[in-house]
Amino acid sequence: MSLNEVASGERVHIGFFGLRNAGKSSLVNAVTGQQLAVVSEVKGTTTDPVKKAMELLPIGPVVIIDTPGIDDEGGLGELRVKKTREILGKTDVAVLVADCTKGLTDCDNELIDEFKKREIPFVVAYNKCDLLVEIPEADENELYVSASTGINVFELKEKIGSLAKNREKPRYIVGDLLSENSLVVLVTPIDESAPRGRLILPQQLTLRELLDFKCTAVVCQVEQLANTLSGLARSPDLVITDSQVFGQVSKIVPQEVMLTSFSILMARYKGDLNTLVDGAVALKNVADGSKILVSEGCTHHRQCNDIGTVKIPGWIKAFTKAEPEFHFTSGGEFPDDLSGYDLVVHCGGCMLNEKEMKNRIRLATEQGKPIVNYGVGIAYMNGILKRSLEVFPELYNKI
Repeated sequence: MSLNEVASGERVHIGFFGLRNAGKSSLVNAVTGQQLAVVSEVKGTTTDPVKKAMELLPIGPVVIIDTPGIDDEGGLGELRVKKTREILGKTDVAVLVADCTKGLTDCDNELIDEFKKREIPFVVAYNKCDLLVEIPEADENELYVSASTGINVFELKEKIGSLAKNREKPRYIVGDLLSENSLVVLVTPIDESAPRGRLILPQQLTLRELLDFKCTAVVCQVEQLANTLSGLARSPDLVITDSQVFGQVSKIVPQEVMLTSFSILMARYKGDLNTLVDGAVALKNVADGSKILVSEGCTHHRQCNDIGTVKIPGWIKAFTKAEPEFHFTSGGEFPDDLSGYDLVVHCGGCMLNEKEMKNRIRLATEQGKPIVNYGVGIAYMNGILKRSLEVFPELYNKI
């Protein structure tokens, strides 16, 4: 990903849902002005969610998702419906596409109930209105549209845009915690897990936000940190480190200098830092045979010293002196049923959107399962969690 691209996790996710043959794919193509989805009169043409990252006016960077029919049948159909329901976990704005000649079905109403339960803003698009003799007056969150003739497609885009805008709230990684001209040191290890020729996404996002807030950023690796600090004319206001070297960095950075990690900042940015901090305490209860789910939001090629499958398990075993049982998921995989686990350890979620990360935390919380992310957990196991939260006074005083 270049520095000019917008990561999927930072885009508004717009999901199109409905029955087979309601015209979802045709409407997706009409809204985007592209042939993103295969269109056919045959029921169930869309067999897997189709995703496309693009620019969509008046919203901006979005991910458009065309889903299989919620009424799909048979063994494969059940799997497709399951995939469709998984998409709800990452949907920021939903479009329910219904055939206006048939009206809303029980399946449609179940989807509407699910939108409301998950607090997903939505619009009902009654498609194929060109087949009606007279187009009825629509309610506030409804539109009569025609994918084939273009009736009200522009208005649908405007409606989606207004729903997306209404859900937006200011979100910051770190800029709101600092003042103009603050001096920040970023510790960014370059090892076998670092993408060749670029920084990982949390580092990119943090650096850009610091520049936007007119702060001064100094970037170095952990081996150069001591020399970097001694060469500064004044002490930095904050040091932000990659979680993997938290222990090393905490020994180098003077106690009077605030210290945190990219992963902890990401936990606040698109998750629930309070819940993840509470979950860290569960690490001390890990025993032989405890079942731990380690989940990552991306699907990167795993290296021999991979943080999720190698380092995190190693650190947990060293901290607890126990032999727990580890299970791993990555990408879009995250079980709805967490009853078989004693603890969930999640990555920073930089490749997930805010909706999906919060949905995963919600699933764990509702099922009474403690959940912690890499940065919070590593800080806790290194005995520096309280220090790493000093930048967040409300949490620092809580511990």
